Amino acid sequence: MKVLAQNRRARHDYQILETYEAGIVLSGDEVKSAKEGNVQLRDAFVRVENGEAWLYNMHIAPYEKTGEPFRGDSKRKRKLLLHKREINKILGYLTQKGLTAIPLSMYVNDRGFIKVSIGVAKGKKMVDKRQTIKERDIERELRREGKIRY
Repeated sequence: MKVLAQNRRARHDYQILETYEAGIVLSGDEVKSAKEGNVQLRDAFVRVENGEAWLYNMHIAPYEKTGEPFRGDSKRKRKLLLHKREINKILGYLTQKGLTAIPLSMYVNDRGFIKVSIGVAKGKKMVDKRQTIKERDIERELRREGKIRY
């Protein structure tokens, strides 16, 4: 599994409650550009409209090696391929106040298909972010001390 892009801010800004794996509908140039790693997930989010899941604000840079100019919007909405029960479950979460669905990462699976990992998340407050950073620092310090003793 090759990771093409990761949303690093997602785990910092949100508490991930549940994750899903979704396929994504891309054009040929978008696939080539994505496999080169020209994807940005930072401001992206998921919406459910008319029983279909859509990914908004994901930026895929134009593929540079083609001879023709890029036609289309690099931040257009892209359809996510999920089972109906998964879409309904995500929709149930999204109707609750304070919950959102965001992409966590984009990767190529073992069969060569591009997949997007989606997380249903709740926004963290500043206090929660500080607590997470503090716990991470303590854990890092303990690991460092453990290595020195041996």
